[in-house]
Amino acid sequence: MGTVTAHGLRKSFGEVRALDGVTLEVPDGAFFVVLGPSGAGKTTTLRAIAGLERLDAGSVHLDGRDATGDTPAARDLAMVFQSYALYPRKTVYENIASPLRARSTPADEIGAGVERVAGLLHIERLLQRRPAQLSGGEMQRVALARALVRRPRAFLMDEPLTNLDLKLRVEMRTELTRIHRTLGGTFLYVTNDQVEALSMADQIAVLREGAVQQVGTPTEVYERPANQWVAGFVGSPRISLLACHAEGDRLVGAEGWTLPRPRWTTAEDGRPLVLGLRAEDLSVEQRGDAALPGEIYGLEPLGDRTLVDVKVGAEMLKVKARPTVTGKPGERLSVSVDLDRAHVFDADTGLALSEAGR
Repeated sequence: MGTVTAHGLRKSFGEVRALDGVTLEVPDGAFFVVLGPSGAGKTTTLRAIAGLERLDAGSVHLDGRDATGDTPAARDLAMVFQSYALYPRKTVYENIASPLRARSTPADEIGAGVERVAGLLHIERLLQRRPAQLSGGEMQRVALARALVRRPRAFLMDEPLTNLDLKLRVEMRTELTRIHRTLGGTFLYVTNDQVEALSMADQIAVLREGAVQQVGTPTEVYERPANQWVAGFVGSPRISLLACHAEGDRLVGAEGWTLPRPRWTTAEDGRPLVLGLRAEDLSVEQRGDAALPGEIYGLEPLGDRTLVDVKVGAEMLKVKARPTVTGKPGERLSVSVDLDRAHVFDADTGLALSEAGR
C-alpha cells in the first residue's frame, strides 16, 4: 500500500502563509503531481508530508493511519531532492547502497538491490565513479537510484529535473514514467513545469499561494480549468483572455466585437465575463461564422507551426497556424473561433461558468 492523504495543511513562516489549508488525496500507485509557480507552497507541502516541516495545523495520513506525529524515518518515505544531495566522497555504488546500509540490510541483499536499480536506470557502468566524475544527468539518475533501491511507502520528488538542460529533462521525463510503470509505486512529484505535469501525471493538483485551485487528470485540468487563474497558468502558449458580457444569444466584447454565446454557458445579460480561447482553438483560416476581427501584431515561426499574435483592439490573441502562414504587422484578418472549446469565466470571481451542457 502507498496511499498518502494530507488534510488541511497550514504553515506560516513569520508573516508569510506558505500553506493555507492544503488537502490532497494520493491513491496507491498513482503518479501524482503538485504543480504551481515559485512560492506556491509546493516544496513546503512535500516537506510537511515527509515530516521535515512541523505544521501549524492539519494532518498527514499514510495508508489510512495518522502519521502527523511520526518522525521522518517512521513515515517510510523516500525523497529525491532538487540538489541531488549525493555523498561526494562515496562511489555511486556506496551512495545507492546507503539507505540499505542504514537499515542493516545483509550484504547480499544490498548488492542485489544496487544491481537492480542500476539496471533500471542504465547506470551500471558508473558504479565505481564518484559524484565529481558525473554529469548532471548522471547525478540525477544516481539520486533516483538511491531512493528507488528500497521499497518505501511512497516516493517524494522535489523538482528533480530543474537543474538539467532541456534535452536531459525530456529524456528523464520518459525515464521516470517508465520507472513508475515498472515499479508500480506511489510517486508524489512537485514541479513548476507544466510540461512535466501534463506529460507524466495521473493526477495533478494545481497550487497557488498555498491553496489548491484544482485537482484532476491532466486532460481535466487543461480542458476544464476550474478558474481563470488555472486556465492562464496551464497551457503553452498562454490562453488568450478577452473581457466581455452576455447579451441575449451573443457575447459582446469590451472592444466592440460580438460572438454567438456558447450553447453550454449560463449567464444573465450584462454579467461581466472573461472569454478564454486557446491558441489551438483559433484559426486564421475562415471556418464558420464565429470570428473575431483583428490585425497581425507579429509572427513567430516555430518550424512545425507559426504562432500569430493578433490584436483585437487593445487585447491580444495567440493563434497556432500552419508553418506556411505569412503576413505583415498591421495586416487585417479574421480569426475563426471554435466556440465548443471556448472557456467562459465570471469576471468578478474568476470561476468557470457551468459547462453541464457542453
